[in-house]
Parts: sequence; C-alpha cells; structure tokens
Amino acid sequence: MIKQIKSSEIKNFIKENSNTVVLDVRNEDEFKSLGKPNAEDLNSKTYFVTVSPDLSNWQVPDPNFVKNVRKKIDKEKKILVICAAGGRSMMAAQLLESDGYTVLNVSDGYSGNGQDPGWKKLGLPSIINN
Repeated sequence: MIKQIKSSEIKNFIKENSNTVVLDVRNEDEFKSLGKPNAEDLNSKTYFVTVSPDLSNWQVPDPNFVKNVRKKIDKEKKILVICAAGGRSMMAAQLLESDGYTVLNVSDGYSGNGQDPGWKKLGLPSIINN
C-alpha cells in the first residue's frame, strides 16, 4: 500500500529524511503554465519524468516511465511523487513501488485536490514560467 503525504507535511519530512527526492510526473505544458516544485530550496532534489503524456487518457502510463526514472533516481532514495492533484502520482508511485522504490504519494499534488491546498498554494518553493 502506498503511503500518502500532504504538501503541508513535506518540509518536515524532508528535514527528517535527508535521502528524499521529489519526482514531478506532470507533463511539460503543466510545468510551463502552472510552475514546478523546487525541492532544491528544501535541501532536496527535484526530478521531472512524465508518467502520462496524454492527459485525455491519463490512466495509461508511458511504458518507459519506470525505465526513465531508473536513469535518474537511485533506489536508495525515498521518492515523494507529485502531480497536479494526486491521481497520476498515485499511479506512478504504484509502478515505482513494484520496481523496488520507496515512495510516498503527495495526496494533494502541486495544485491541490479540493480538500488540501497543494504545494503551490502552501507557498512551497516553486519555479514559475521556466
């Protein structure tokens, strides 16, 4: 079962778990229009690997997703997986956990999920328009 973490808990989690990285699985259009997390300002690292290139069919993952993550992130790292609102990141987290990664799903994502505000609205470090 994938553990869930809210954006409001991320700062403390990274402080207590220095081997944690953030993996944003949204697509490039979302990064450009909404911004992207900047975990480097939290003494961590941010990676960007899109899990579903086709947002109209987001439940279908890129067949190379796990292979693409393997090229960037060691399995010794804990990964906080984030998307816009928690759906795609949950799918990505399940794929990565099946491959042996330790993952947590950011349940409210970058933009919030209706219950919780999300990374951006909480004022966590972001890069806008890059």
